[in-house]
Amino acid sequence: MNLYFIGIGGIGMSALVRYFLRKGDQVAGYDLTPSPLIEALVQEGAQVHFEDSVSCIPEPFRSPDTLVVYTPAVPSDHQELTFFRNQGNRVIKRAELLGELTRRERALCVAGTHGKTTTSTLIAHLLRQSAVDCHAFLGGISNNYKTNFLYSSHSDYAVIEADEFDRSFHHLSPYIAVVTSADPDHLDIYHTPEAYRESFEHFTSLISAEGALVMRQGIPLTPRLKAGTRLYTYGLEGEGADFYASDIRVEDGRLFFTWHHPALEGLPAGELRVELGVPLLVNVENAVAAMAVSLLCGVAEEELRLGVASFRGVHRRFDRVVDTPRCVLIDDYAHHPNELAPSIRSVKGLYPTRRVLGVFQPHLYSRTQDFYREFAESLDVLDEVILLDIYPAREQPIPGVTSEMIMREMHHAQVKVLPKSGLLPELEARAELPEVILMVGAGDIDRLVPQVASWIQSRL
Repeated sequence: MNLYFIGIGGIGMSALVRYFLRKGDQVAGYDLTPSPLIEALVQEGAQVHFEDSVSCIPEPFRSPDTLVVYTPAVPSDHQELTFFRNQGNRVIKRAELLGELTRRERALCVAGTHGKTTTSTLIAHLLRQSAVDCHAFLGGISNNYKTNFLYSSHSDYAVIEADEFDRSFHHLSPYIAVVTSADPDHLDIYHTPEAYRESFEHFTSLISAEGALVMRQGIPLTPRLKAGTRLYTYGLEGEGADFYASDIRVEDGRLFFTWHHPALEGLPAGELRVELGVPLLVNVENAVAAMAVSLLCGVAEEELRLGVASFRGVHRRFDRVVDTPRCVLIDDYAHHPNELAPSIRSVKGLYPTRRVLGVFQPHLYSRTQDFYREFAESLDVLDEVILLDIYPAREQPIPGVTSEMIMREMHHAQVKVLPKSGLLPELEARAELPEVILMVGAGDIDRLVPQVASWIQSRL
């Protein structure tokens, strides 16, 4: 089978590419720019080019039998996409192909405005480190496995990050689903908070009647479950959830908590004292949900304990790139106010006596327009903030929408706005290393992280 991916280097697309390469299919594709992830795909057997031209499509893939997969970020006038459509190829979105895979496997689908990448990656790790095992299609690079795709030769479980953008997760058929949060986002697509939450309610209606929904306690959703689908809630002690964490303690940089589970078929209610391998308070709830799903899939309690302790997190999810007594550099993907605020709280909690510099790159003009006040409120608790220009991704500029909108709402932190090219000169001009640097955003700010890390190392 020949598959051609337009937007092959995306984090979700590349996981599918790796699945089909692993199965022995022939894969090629286009992307806008090279990246380390694309270099890895080429090493694994994919053919990739970076010019939107029909002449660049390898000859075997020009056949009408080639399955063509694209992402919503690809413009409708893309030359290669137009060629395949005019020729009559089967042309589908990435989410449709992922949906087909969920109907072949027992899909464990994790949805939510935030928390879904860490939660799905931890579920994959817990299953992988147990006798259960799994496939996994992740929205980030697992630090344990250095990849966003895991393959199993014997398990029929597939862990999948369920993306709500463009209603992509409506193509999925979950066996077990997790909803971590439903704070309104992507209002350029959904227009109202009510429509955004309704899309999550529709997602719950897709869960198998033999399966289950594991939902964060207190989310303002009314699940639409099939008859027979089980509903479990999770949260923290005192919230009345089925699965919950208590006695959370941070001791000398290590985090411990007690995990509680209800009585299940063949298993009495119980508790388990665990150490969380990524010692951040923001990850405790994610761990409670991941352990719940894994227990429902048959992972033993001792396997859960060992798996949680050995979890190393996800690339760009609160990654401590440099960690020295003089300077700490943290790289984080947070791009919504309700992700940014807990990320900053975690930094301030870990380093209560240190001065923190935040470098934030807003992602999307529409999101900045919708949430600039909330971004300002989250960032204003830092000591100093550098705002980079907005990363547009799939969008055209919106007149008047700039990073200055955020700056004008900030009243406590020292703040300035710079282009990406101005960040390193700004840092190099400083007489002293910042004590803590938090670099956050979902655009291409990650391309600057190695440069900042090198600058720090040169000053140590």
